[in-house]
Amino acid sequence: MTTPRPTTELSADEARRIVLRAQGFLGAPDRRSGVRGVLRHLGAIQLDTISVLARSHELVPYARLGAVGRRTVENAYWKPVSAGAPSAPHAFEYWSHAACILPIEEWPHFAFRRRAYRGRPHWNHELPDGAYDQVIKQLRTEGPLTATELGGAKKTNDWWDWSGTKVAVERALMYGEVVCVERRGWKRVYDLAERAIPAELLHDTLDDAECLRRLVRLAGRALGVGTRADIADYHRLKAEQVDAVIADSGLVPVTVEGWGRPAWADPAALETPPRGRHRTTLLSPFDSLVWERARTERIFGFTHRLEAYVPKPKRIHGYFAMPVLAGGRLVGRVDPAREGRTLVARQVTLDGRKAVPAVARALVEAASWVDCTDVRVERVEAPDLRGPLTQELARVLA
Repeated sequence: MTTPRPTTELSADEARRIVLRAQGFLGAPDRRSGVRGVLRHLGAIQLDTISVLARSHELVPYARLGAVGRRTVENAYWKPVSAGAPSAPHAFEYWSHAACILPIEEWPHFAFRRRAYRGRPHWNHELPDGAYDQVIKQLRTEGPLTATELGGAKKTNDWWDWSGTKVAVERALMYGEVVCVERRGWKRVYDLAERAIPAELLHDTLDDAECLRRLVRLAGRALGVGTRADIADYHRLKAEQVDAVIADSGLVPVTVEGWGRPAWADPAALETPPRGRHRTTLLSPFDSLVWERARTERIFGFTHRLEAYVPKPKRIHGYFAMPVLAGGRLVGRVDPAREGRTLVARQVTLDGRKAVPAVARALVEAASWVDCTDVRVERVEAPDLRGPLTQELARVLA
């Protein structure tokens, strides 16, 4: 009879540090593996249309690696590296936490989702007769194309009013017959999976249980430690899907002070105490460190909400308020904008005077990354901290 493994007990602070290391914010970053290493380590990087300083999929590696070039980021995702010969792509885009960039080697593990999409009886958009076959034929004949190049993305200017071509190619994407191989001017570029996915990966032979075990394991590794809800949310799995495989996923049960619910951890994360330098940076609201509000509140005691879709009079912190990470804590938030070569902090919220140096440093580094030479503060939620912040900015910029 096997003796049950004792459950590890973690303090709230230990759990927070494990999370920070797992997410790439504690300890020296692996610069040799660069952006591609960040993608492999996180397992999913969310895409979003909003671009203030930069788009979210650019902000995620920047937050961990520092001022890596924006073109370098895009090429790392989409451009194969070869020595004069074609080579396999590094990433593909698919539905994970949301629309995400995913490591190419994970293609087989989303077979369960492709099968589920093929079995869905209802869709939000009607597919015209013949449109699906026409899209596949055109891609096979002409090579990678955008929806516009395939015949038009929309019937009207309304974002939701898709053309029959757009409906067809998006359905083919969900089924796995078509792949998004890059973004061009934010438009998806589609190609046939048979061309874009390496032959050894192009299969749906893994059963649902094997796919789910892999994704639960990857989520646990990327999170460091998490509840069932945390783990399920990472790739948007159902709770019962997590329950079915978590015992065989390789994750180990833990209890975390103050969490009030069972949790699981990556066993490698428990082997050595998390140590090293903390990153100071602005975070995209879609960064996997903070993309789930309940988890962010539980770990950091920090309530954050994206207000881009909130009517302007009802916003509290601003259109695209970015949390500020410093010393392993979330110490404030900044709603940024750009005017020429000036980064404008339209609204700043600080967790007291002690947060001033970190927020100033994060603003100056972000400004440099997007080729701004100055930083201007418009509004500070605590008016008495405006002076100290502008003084610290002037000092750091000097």
